[in-house]
Amino acid sequence: MKVMSIDIETYSDIDLGKCGVYRYTDSPNFEVLLFAYSIDEGPVKLVDLASGEVLSQEIMDALQDPTIIKTAFNANFERVALMKHLSKTLGKNIYLDPSSWRCSEVQAAMLGLPLHLEGVAKVLSLKEQKMAEGKALVRYFCLPCKPTAANGGRKRNLPSDAPDKWELFKQYNIRDVEVELAIKEKIKDYPITETEQALYELDQRINDRGFEVDMAFVMQAISCDRQFTVVATERAYELTGLDNPNSVSQLKDWLSDRGVEVESLSKKNVKELVDETEGEVEEALKLRLLMAKTSVKKYEAIERAVCSDGRVHGLLQFYGANRTGRWAGRLVQVQNLPQNHLKDLKLARDLVKEGDFEDLELLFGNTPGVLSELIRTAFVPKKDHRFIVADFSAIEARVISWLAGEKWRIEVFSSHGKIYEASASMMFHVPLEEVTKGSPLRQKGKVSELACGYGGGVGALKAMGALEMGVEEHELQGLIDNWRNANPRIVQFWWDVDKAAITAVKERTRTNSHGIIFTYKRGMLFVTLPSGRDLVYVKPKLALNKFGREGLTYEGIGTTKKWERIETYGPKIVENIVQATARDLLAYAMLKIHASGFSIVAHVHDEVICEVPVGESSVKEICALMGEAPTWAKGLPLSADGYECDFYQKD
Repeated sequence: MKVMSIDIETYSDIDLGKCGVYRYTDSPNFEVLLFAYSIDEGPVKLVDLASGEVLSQEIMDALQDPTIIKTAFNANFERVALMKHLSKTLGKNIYLDPSSWRCSEVQAAMLGLPLHLEGVAKVLSLKEQKMAEGKALVRYFCLPCKPTAANGGRKRNLPSDAPDKWELFKQYNIRDVEVELAIKEKIKDYPITETEQALYELDQRINDRGFEVDMAFVMQAISCDRQFTVVATERAYELTGLDNPNSVSQLKDWLSDRGVEVESLSKKNVKELVDETEGEVEEALKLRLLMAKTSVKKYEAIERAVCSDGRVHGLLQFYGANRTGRWAGRLVQVQNLPQNHLKDLKLARDLVKEGDFEDLELLFGNTPGVLSELIRTAFVPKKDHRFIVADFSAIEARVISWLAGEKWRIEVFSSHGKIYEASASMMFHVPLEEVTKGSPLRQKGKVSELACGYGGGVGALKAMGALEMGVEEHELQGLIDNWRNANPRIVQFWWDVDKAAITAVKERTRTNSHGIIFTYKRGMLFVTLPSGRDLVYVKPKLALNKFGREGLTYEGIGTTKKWERIETYGPKIVENIVQATARDLLAYAMLKIHASGFSIVAHVHDEVICEVPVGESSVKEICALMGEAPTWAKGLPLSADGYECDFYQKD
């Protein structure tokens, strides 16, 4: 036996989608129902565990044998679930090392394909497709059921409750292995590289390790929010007299009766209205903002996902963003946590943990806002450890400057690194020393840097908060023009990439621009990054784009979250290239940090969070590791900053 392909069906009383596989399998009621497998791509066999069959000694040994490769679509689920099953069966803790596991979902994602088995099978037009009956069968056998008189009051459906359905469910389990085998055969010429496999294994170990949570603090934060919401809602009822003050239509009518006509009650519009109103209208709008605060729901997400070891696992999905290969946040969405700007973060945190909510409101005000800023602090290091947090400085700005060969920017990053000030200096032709930290010119330089790097226009500047920064509407186009004039090589980079991609697809050939290689092959456009990794655009075609000129389209997951044809063009492709290269730099740094003996518990965008024993190692060591560029990034000036903390925070 060299390779075993696996698919399992399981039961748990925990919601897999909301709580994740680690919490799902942590339940005492978790069990493996069916185990379908193929050895060395032979006929698929099935073990009906729910009906009393057991895994053979050969299979159990193979699962634990590091020399036998195990494959599955979303292998993280099978590996974690089988760890739990083997531990229960053998009466001891079993760890299935990820080094002998291969994930065909990751392999498919690296080719720009969907992140689910059914979608990949359809896009690849495989003969083997998932059985349509599967979803209903999973609901029937894998989830708790509502007790009724008709089902005898049972809370779970067993094989004996529906023998015909159970036989069909077994066929469904077998078919999933057949589909996975067909996918592997179809994409066998595009294996996961050694580097990406090593990174996948590191990712699995990070998710296995988990992120410790201060549950006493989390529960008090939830309690605080509920108390505040009750008070705010009662005040809204009292103030407006409405049946439902959270109703958009009712509140619009109430505002209209008071001379305030609004088209939308979006968060942004309500904030603007607050500044323009007074009295009871102002108070009602403020209450709406407070009641609509959703960030505190992350505390509830933590509560749902935390396991019996006090840690949350599975927060990041490897290659979850398959356009760039970046990780995607899951469960608590750590990649989308509010920043913290409270002057005394520890005091606010202590007040919440002690349940001193009145003093919290008295000292800090805006309780939902405070709770939102404190979410990061729910994550804590284990006993006798502290966090070292390190992140790249302005990584995307550095990468695009390096790729485009914008020399003045590379010089900035190789010296003082003040890109906002330097950008303003170049845009407005003033000496660098005149652009001080609080000056309007720096603000204009900053918002232009944030908005213009990937072809952004007036809309991008507004989205980045240009108007809130004090930039006048009539100045916006001028900022765009000034930034582009100051960065001609970046602008040229956009259109060189656009031309190279279009030519590769049109002529079914290979082109090169700025060290990026574009290759059309087998109905896909491969964009080879400096690291050697490929970005893949599925079924590329040329069509007239929104600008009225010939442009590139491809198939992928669009804004509707469905598989569809998507338009792209030079600046957008450059954005993918830059973000993917930044991801590869983070990946390289993480592998080095791990190899140096540091325990990574999470990473967020361009930031790495290590759990380090008190008194050992230093911020400087980890930042130095991150600051070393790989050989493929010669000439790229990298820099990382870091800090220590006793709970996770943004320094």
